[in-house]
Amino acid sequence: MSRFPRLALVLGLAGLSAVTGLTAIPAVGQAPKSGGVLNIMQREDPPQGFSIHETATISTVWPGMPCFNNLVLFDPLKKTESMDTIIGELAEKWSWQDNYRNLVFFLRKDVKWHDGKPFTSKDVKYTFDMVREAPDAQAKLRINPRKDWYANVEKIEAADPYTVVFHLKRPQPSLLMMLASGYSPVYPAHVPPAELRTTCVGTGPFKLKEWKKGEYIDFVKNADYFVKGRPYLDGLRYIPIQERGTKFAALQSGRLDVAFPGDASKTIADQVTKAEPRIKLTIAHQNVNDNLLLNVTKPPFNNVKVRQAISMAIDRRAAVQAVHQGGAVVGASLAPRPYGVWGLLEKDLAGLPGYGKSADEKARARKLLIEAGFGPANPLKVEMATRNIPIYIDLASFVISELRQVGVEATLKQIETAQWHPLATRKEYQAGPNLTGIGPDDPDANFYENYACGSPRNYTGYCDEQVMKMIDQQSQELDPKKRVQMVWNVQKKLEEDAARPMIDWRLEHYLQWQYVKNLIPHQSIYNYGRMQEVWLDK
Repeated sequence: MSRFPRLALVLGLAGLSAVTGLTAIPAVGQAPKSGGVLNIMQREDPPQGFSIHETATISTVWPGMPCFNNLVLFDPLKKTESMDTIIGELAEKWSWQDNYRNLVFFLRKDVKWHDGKPFTSKDVKYTFDMVREAPDAQAKLRINPRKDWYANVEKIEAADPYTVVFHLKRPQPSLLMMLASGYSPVYPAHVPPAELRTTCVGTGPFKLKEWKKGEYIDFVKNADYFVKGRPYLDGLRYIPIQERGTKFAALQSGRLDVAFPGDASKTIADQVTKAEPRIKLTIAHQNVNDNLLLNVTKPPFNNVKVRQAISMAIDRRAAVQAVHQGGAVVGASLAPRPYGVWGLLEKDLAGLPGYGKSADEKARARKLLIEAGFGPANPLKVEMATRNIPIYIDLASFVISELRQVGVEATLKQIETAQWHPLATRKEYQAGPNLTGIGPDDPDANFYENYACGSPRNYTGYCDEQVMKMIDQQSQELDPKKRVQMVWNVQKKLEEDAARPMIDWRLEHYLQWQYVKNLIPHQSIYNYGRMQEVWLDK
């Protein structure tokens, strides 16, 4: 028997502690205009096509988001992302029950997939059973980076066609934050996930018209979209351009209307806006960190002394200047204030390996390497694998230079994006300068995905039972003040173990022409690409 009738009774007696938000509320000001096609910068062809659940890169999320919807989403018109800025999409209302152990969603009844089939709770159950790899899941993902986001879900119940209940093993308020990320669309149960790598069937504001690889991805307005009056635009065109100078020249000339999130350095942004004042610069946060992957499953990085030495060799503050020209901030595994809520304070960072005075840290690094058996007569030789994208190569070049200063002989190996994530998942690398993007600014989204034992995106293979207990404890803590202290303790432990040495957190320098309205960069680049509120004032 379904448990939902009991939940319904609870709702009736206690009152509906739910939130409603069918669409973002436009700001008071100029009335939006309908029509036009937005020309959008795209860094590369999306490696996983439109299969967002199989991806770990913004290159897939950015052009995939307009096709889909989530149960809930961070309000596209608000820069800050928090529980308070979550609005409904496919869910009209939702309610936590049983002390954050059951999350009930009441779904819209007027939604159709792009092929005309009705959307129901069956699609929600299908999607998230597949992602969490439930024993009775009806489909399987080829790559599953965020499986561990849903490790606490005991079962998902489609109580009726328009009600779905996430039953949890223990309290976890942050589940709603993860469901609001651009990484969490609902898939159609009637379309095999493999097909979403080449085409897209969603419920979103735009329908896929054509994907001509290497040239463009075209979307057209979904005339049957469930939010009346949206989208404003007639269409979207994503144009992949890999070469950095070429893509920003295209923006500056007007061939492109908006940039790709995270691709403009501070220097590029300053040059473009100086040359063309009609292009607007917005400084925000990417929720993307630069880090160094060290494969702890194989020597020499199964030795904590070697990992600590590598971490100590990297001058974080120099990286902020050399790699980002000042367009980044130093932080551990969660973004520091004011860009995030959970990051360590400066005074706490200072005492951790790699965060002190550079000369002192490098001296300690050399000492640790000698203790581990490496020195001038027997230098540590490391192959640095990274994606062959300019922003990755910039970081890798800096890291290699830093390591050479402590006697480590490091070489660079460039990897195609399509091969990079499978290679990292299989741990077929030695070390890798890396960018890690976090969907929402929340410890659960980061810790379970990147540090949990056995997580597909725990590329380093780091696994510590004490850390896992600490992660689980902070996840179910309902007192925010207590939770933040617990989260700080986890971060300190990760840095002391050099689990995945953090280097810095990237600031966003987002560029768009001033006639583009309502495309508002958030504090995470992964969550504002729906495009249903965007319009052109020209």
